[in-house]
Amino acid sequence: MPIRVLPPELVNQIAAGEVVERPASVVKELVENSLDAGARSIVVEIEGGGAELVRVTDDGKGIPFDEMRLALASHATSKVSTSEDLAAIATLGFRGEALASIASVSRFRMVSCPRGCDAGAEIAADSGALTGPRPAPARPGTMTEVRTLFYNVPARRKFLKSDSAETARITETLESIALAHPHVGFTLRSSGRKLLDLAATDEPARRTLDVLGNELEPELLEFEERFPELGGLVVRGFAGKPGIARASSRAIRIHLNGRPIMDRLVLHAVREAYRGLLDSARTPTVALILEMDPREVDVNVHPAKSEVRFRSQQGIHSAVRRAIERALRAANLVPHFLPDAFRAQGAGAQSERSGSALHAPLYGSGLAGRADFSAFAALATEAARTRTTEGTAATATAAPNPLGAEFAYIQLLDGFLVTEDADGIVIVDQHALHERAMFALFMERLSGGALESQRLLVPIILECGASEAEIVASIEPLLTRLGVVARAFGPRSVAVDAVPTLLHSRNADAGSFVLALLEKAVEHGSLLSLEASLHEIVDMMSCKAAVKAGDSLGDAEIRDLLRMRDRIERASACPHGRPTSIRIARGELERRFGRS
Repeated sequence: MPIRVLPPELVNQIAAGEVVERPASVVKELVENSLDAGARSIVVEIEGGGAELVRVTDDGKGIPFDEMRLALASHATSKVSTSEDLAAIATLGFRGEALASIASVSRFRMVSCPRGCDAGAEIAADSGALTGPRPAPARPGTMTEVRTLFYNVPARRKFLKSDSAETARITETLESIALAHPHVGFTLRSSGRKLLDLAATDEPARRTLDVLGNELEPELLEFEERFPELGGLVVRGFAGKPGIARASSRAIRIHLNGRPIMDRLVLHAVREAYRGLLDSARTPTVALILEMDPREVDVNVHPAKSEVRFRSQQGIHSAVRRAIERALRAANLVPHFLPDAFRAQGAGAQSERSGSALHAPLYGSGLAGRADFSAFAALATEAARTRTTEGTAATATAAPNPLGAEFAYIQLLDGFLVTEDADGIVIVDQHALHERAMFALFMERLSGGALESQRLLVPIILECGASEAEIVASIEPLLTRLGVVARAFGPRSVAVDAVPTLLHSRNADAGSFVLALLEKAVEHGSLLSLEASLHEIVDMMSCKAAVKAGDSLGDAEIRDLLRMRDRIERASACPHGRPTSIRIARGELERRFGRS
């Protein structure tokens, strides 16, 4: 077949494959046009899950008669005119592709009347072939009607889901847009049945609750922080308490300058803010609104416009994570206790960067591979004397609780510590709790610079894939910060010349840690950013360094470990979100034994 220029209608149908994925895509593009036109009220009507009809009516500024045909032409737009405009896109639409693409795969009609005009105009298209414009009665604003979507590309139409599934996607799309535009009223009807009715409001909180559900109000934490150094960035929204986390990532809604996005970097930052509060399989409920100078972000990445690129990726990641973390901390969901003994040591204020109250070493100069928690003992409140009770199955010893009372503890099954507090019996997973403590220590050390490194007399040679060997050089800054010195050692091997001292002192398998780190870097293509990847990597380090489930601990070690529950942040869960302890409430015990 010879090379030839494709006809315009075929070009538009090809473009529609990227812009118009399903009926929800049509709704998104048309509603964004309405918002760019300054609409204050937008009504969406659908039939057959949007496959048979999508009609969007707005009260925006309208389109003049002599621009109607141009509005349906490819790459025709009023929103950008020079290459400089692309560097600071302040509108939702700008490509000039949407209407032409939609009209090429549907039976299309548009009626519009500019504000202040007595009459409007109508234009129609069938598979991209235009009819009109011609005069038509119309109210100020624009009505766009899309019928029998994909009727002329049946291969696309057969991939649509059921009517109910497509309707759900449209509802979700409209809700997502509405979250960032509370001053606009939105209505959605399906075959005459009203599915959404969101009144315009000047209160963003009111719109958020209207979308997410008023019953969630007690579970949502409002936050707003400003970062002038990042293009005037404003980070605001609502963070759900861990109890309303869901299994689907759709529970996180992210908007940038009024545009719904699903950016991988921002999504990672949101998840990092909840690290240790949620199981990794659960997704927090978050409505996140980002506002910043359009020159600091590139939205011209993908035709669907849901992907963006930030000039300061690491800065954005840090800002989002910190804003949500502070909201969670302020709600007392995260323990944040600074003991008097710590202040007496003159260690200074806690590091806000790490969010940890740990400034003393976790390990002393004891034997490598044994847990030495003496540094934490110095931070604990010594409010009770120790008593020892002999038993046949285990040794019970007293340990002070935060209130100063004496509670007994025992170690069972070489991995669980059983103690008590004012509310009942507490069972502690020693590995999970120590892993959380190690995580806090590593992050505290990293907040002050690179981890201390231990040079090895004999390098560790790791057999790996070619990709892992090749990526070592590109992530050298991250390795250096972690206290790792590694280099390619042939096409399929890596030599590790130095490892973090904290790992080495614990006799941890540093080789497997470095290999897992390289595999993670290859999996992501490249790590999102230093800060974005740091928490995930420190998770692995903490797991390697922590005491294991089968390790038998001495009395002093157990006491110091239990004190960590009240001395470190997020001690209720390990870095992966698994609980470090469970409580059997006193009332439950009394009920089980028939006392109540």
